[in-house]
Amino acid sequence: MIKRFDVGPRLSEMAVHKGVAYLAGQVPDDGSADIAGQTRQVLASIDALLARAGSDKSRILMAQIFLVDLSDFAAMNAVWEAWVPAGDAPPRATVQARLAKPEWKIEIVVTAAVA
Repeated sequence: MIKRFDVGPRLSEMAVHKGVAYLAGQVPDDGSADIAGQTRQVLASIDALLARAGSDKSRILMAQIFLVDLSDFAAMNAVWEAWVPAGDAPPRATVQARLAKPEWKIEIVVTAAVA
């Protein structure tokens, strides 16, 4: 059985199937924030969605990070490294990409195991 969360006409924010949560790309709510602020917003959204699925950041199986400007890489990593649990850093890819809204600096997609 597939359980979908926050289903809209275009996408669901998350789907859970066979013990795995698949999150849609998470973007910041406040596009006026700097990269550190936008990263914190996105990670908070990820925390909230994972909690709804019965999971958490220590169970992330894979993360994909999309940055508009690679000069933001170090500042984003500082926030990421403070957030990710020690010893539980997941496999991750970071790429430069143009995002759907010009004010967004970051988008993160994660897949996580569900308890």
